Amino acid sequence: MNTLRFAKFIALALLASAYSLFGDDETEDVYLAPEKFLSESFEGAPPKAATLWITKDLKPEIRSILGHDYKGLRIRYWISGERTAWILEEIGKVKPITVGIVVESDKIARLKVLVYRESHGWEVKYPFFTDQFIETELTQKRRLSQNIDGISGATLSVNALKRLARLALFLHPHTQPDTDG
Repeated sequence: MNTLRFAKFIALALLASAYSLFGDDETEDVYLAPEKFLSESFEGAPPKAATLWITKDLKPEIRSILGHDYKGLRIRYWISGERTAWILEEIGKVKPITVGIVVESDKIARLKVLVYRESHGWEVKYPFFTDQFIETELTQKRRLSQNIDGISGATLSVNALKRLARLALFLHPHTQPDTDG
């Protein structure tokens, strides 16, 4: 009986060790620092951050785009003329993906994965995927104007980036002077 109990203990200890080595990976891959993204997006001189408050009018629209409420009361962005830059996060499968998006004249000018924390789906960081968003606009139905091809095995990450692209395109007009958004 003691031998069986000892064997179970050893098996549990090995399982716990394996989980600590291979399970619940806490990796955080920084592909581009947010500060560098902003510097590149504004030719070396990013403007001071501005704040867009999530009003009761914006809240249901944002919920419709994301499929859930936005976690904060405000969103920071950077603006110079008709160009805005957004650093946004959305959950892929279980962890947030940090994405930098530049919108100019109501179209995406740049989209980069800045920080990736998931164990799968990291292929969304590559230009072959992110370049599909360039020149994309938001339709009247709040959809992307271009079809974005998915990546096998990265569906949740692909969908997260699509939602963030839609969100940045939706929010952009709300930052422009003399517009109703």
